[in-house]
Amino acid sequence: MSDDSMLELFRQEAETQIAILTQELLILEANPQSEDALEALMRAAHSIKGAARIVSLDAVTTLAHWMEDCFVAAQSQILTLGSDQIDVLLQSVDLLQALSQVMAVDLLEWLAQTTGEFERCYEAIAALLPPNFSDRRSTSLVTFDQNSALSQIPGQEIATVDPSTTPTDRVVQVSAENLKPALSQSPRGEIATVDPIATPTDRVVRVSAENLNRIMGLAGESLVEANWLQPFADSFTALKSRQLELSRLLETIHTALANSPTNSESLQVLDTARRKAQECREMLTDRLGELELYARRTTNLSDRLYREVIASHMRPFVDGVQSFPRMVRDLARGLNKQVKLEIVGQSTPVDRDILKKLEAPLTHMIRNAIDHGIESPQEREAAGKPMEGTVRLESFHRGGMLAITISDDGRGIDIDRMRQKIIDRNLGSPKTAAQLSEAEIIEFLFLPGFSTAEQVTEISGRGVGLDIVKSMVQEVGGTIRATSQFRKGTNFHFQLPLTLSVVRTLIVEISGEPYAFPLARVGQIVKLDKSDIYVVEGRQYFTKDGQNIGLIAAHHVLDLPEALSSDDAICVVVISDQSNAYGLVIDQFLGERDLVVRPLDPRLGKVRDISASALMDDGLPVLIMDVSDLVQSIDNMLNSGQVRPVDVNKAKKPKGNDRQRILVVDDSITVREMTRKLLQNRGYDVDVAVNGMDAWIAIRSNHYDLVLSDIDMPRMNGIELVKQIKDHPTFKLLPVIIVSYRDGESDRILGMEAGADYYITKSSFHDDTLVNAIVDLIGQ
Repeated sequence: MSDDSMLELFRQEAETQIAILTQELLILEANPQSEDALEALMRAAHSIKGAARIVSLDAVTTLAHWMEDCFVAAQSQILTLGSDQIDVLLQSVDLLQALSQVMAVDLLEWLAQTTGEFERCYEAIAALLPPNFSDRRSTSLVTFDQNSALSQIPGQEIATVDPSTTPTDRVVQVSAENLKPALSQSPRGEIATVDPIATPTDRVVRVSAENLNRIMGLAGESLVEANWLQPFADSFTALKSRQLELSRLLETIHTALANSPTNSESLQVLDTARRKAQECREMLTDRLGELELYARRTTNLSDRLYREVIASHMRPFVDGVQSFPRMVRDLARGLNKQVKLEIVGQSTPVDRDILKKLEAPLTHMIRNAIDHGIESPQEREAAGKPMEGTVRLESFHRGGMLAITISDDGRGIDIDRMRQKIIDRNLGSPKTAAQLSEAEIIEFLFLPGFSTAEQVTEISGRGVGLDIVKSMVQEVGGTIRATSQFRKGTNFHFQLPLTLSVVRTLIVEISGEPYAFPLARVGQIVKLDKSDIYVVEGRQYFTKDGQNIGLIAAHHVLDLPEALSSDDAICVVVISDQSNAYGLVIDQFLGERDLVVRPLDPRLGKVRDISASALMDDGLPVLIMDVSDLVQSIDNMLNSGQVRPVDVNKAKKPKGNDRQRILVVDDSITVREMTRKLLQNRGYDVDVAVNGMDAWIAIRSNHYDLVLSDIDMPRMNGIELVKQIKDHPTFKLLPVIIVSYRDGESDRILGMEAGADYYITKSSFHDDTLVNAIVDLIGQ
């Protein structure tokens, strides 16, 4: 194993032992007589010392040795570790924590720069110990054995570390047991490393987030493909029924011929046909039974795979809040307060992406609770409360959602004072403020910059930043609300989706195509009559639950052609942000579905108003709307005066049959779908093919006016496809446009030499280059 690999292994081992040191020191501070905590601390320091010695990190070895001496002295009751002594030890833990964040290739340089900090930690710990304690103890220790020390590193026998890993490589820890069912479905064995922090009872592996997302996509596709088997089996059942009718018909003919004069040769032919029909029916019955069994087993297997991959995206809630006990302890000591943090539901599974997004908002709210919610010990005692305040963080699953509650037993929110703040900041008149309910007043906490604190400290006043918290919650499709009892405490309640990998959506039709809205971002859906719509200052509105909601056509926002509906009712999806609500007029509602989210191809960049893609049950792709982006687009259109009125006198327009037909060839489902929609919106009929071979079969089977092909594809690439077309006497005049991600001249030369009529890059999709090329070749 290389030196860098050994250093990386040590760094990961240090992360594990540092977490133990932090956790057990906090336990020891609450219970100074805890023998279990002291034993765990001593072992953690000893493990770091042994591992550091193997990789020749002398400064770390010495620091860990001093810490181990301190814990041994406490075990021997020579030393009592109170809060002041634990402060000293935690400073050393912080130094080791900083070390664990340094990449292996930079570790030695970092140690050289922090020599002075290590020496200060040695001296601070040495000052806690009786004179000559280390010297006396060292005489009783056995000589250090490298082999035995190496065995202290968990996972050494199985761990390998890629020294090329950089901080930008996103990796996630996944339970090995969760991952096993998915491995057989993965196209490549892309498991990066085995995590050396694993124990025999909790084996985990590290997998790149990109690999895990691909496995998730494959699991979703597998589930979709499995759903095709049952309709296929149903078609065989229909065929079996037709064969039975044929057999009955043959029996009728046989009976008729048997009762009439006919030659024996005809009867023999008929008997042979009857036997063959019977054989076919029996064979079909057998194969149909096998197919139905296979369909059930495949569907069950795909469903299990899908659920296991979903589970692999989940991490226990405690993984995202491990630093909170230390933060609460340090913050409380700095403010001279006594605060206890309770974490309930530590094992609650949470989507890894949601867990990452939650860390900053939860940190901010807990700091606010300690700084401005929990009173000083003197205030609490005077109010008849325990001198120690409590902040409670709880997570659990409820109603198919993740619920998180942050509560404190502090001073709560003074509603009357907030009411006055609303008036002082001109957020409402005195009359309006007086009529606001308590729940409505608390909602003002989530406005930017609104705070009830008398002064803003480094920790900030309650309310500062809560608008950011709410934005994060809405971004992932959740909600947040607050409740409070003055002088008793405050509660913040989060309701979030269980996972970002699967989203419950409302499927609608816009311009004849399906689109998906995350259901959590849909305010309501309504069907309006023309009489429900009225116009004020040139804008169309309707009223729902006492709220005036502006109307705008979805196809207009998305820059799509209008596809008129014959339905007399006007279908509307209401979406909103923190301040505005809009009613999007769509063609029709198609129902609700759970979709496996698939990110768009990053080479496309940010697609306006679209957040991701997914596959429908029938295998067709659907785009998932970015509601926040959509609201921003509507705001921009309103500000620029580009909004056109909704046509409330809609009628279905007949489609013509004289449209030009284009074949789009690309192995990327995202690119195929985006290109198809782009060209259909320009009035062309579009078919798609997944590679050159698929396209060549389609070209020989159908008529096309133009072929638009990628270059890099499996089975037959774009250059080979162009050569096939141009070398064929029937298709040599068929116009072909070659599309490439690369701007290199070599691809252009190859494409043009093969006979392509145009060569463009996919970056041109964002302007009119592609459409202009098509118009130039085949017209509008």
